[in-house]
Amino acid sequence: MTTVITETGPTEIGGAEASGDDLWLPAADLPAATGWSLRDEGFCRGDVCVPLPPRREEELVRGDAVNAAAFWRHLGGPTLHDAAGDVWMLGEPAASRAAALAALQAPDFTLPDLEGKSHALREYRGRKVLLVSWASW
Repeated sequence: MTTVITETGPTEIGGAEASGDDLWLPAADLPAATGWSLRDEGFCRGDVCVPLPPRREEELVRGDAVNAAAFWRHLGGPTLHDAAGDVWMLGEPAASRAAALAALQAPDFTLPDLEGKSHALREYRGRKVLLVSWASW
């Protein structure tokens, strides 16, 4: 089993094959791991499709397998894996992170208060909120 971690969380994939910095997934498992699927138009997520780059098809698709790491790098996203290739992290592309920063909205998160009741930031959207953080370093 290979664990693929994206912004939506971890996904366990059977039948994945790691080779250096390439992660080959069964095409049927690509949507569960990344939210993208392989169609005739290219890689698609909802109504957005990214065509396969000319002369790079074999680098990205081989039969029923998709090189998820190479595709992710093509999107501009960072990839990271452990030495054994059992755990992969596919990070959000820099353009997406920059757009989120430009929007000046904190990403949604949920934390408990002192009594243990969970509070999500989305519950306070539209109202002014002071976020205070602390780190020991």
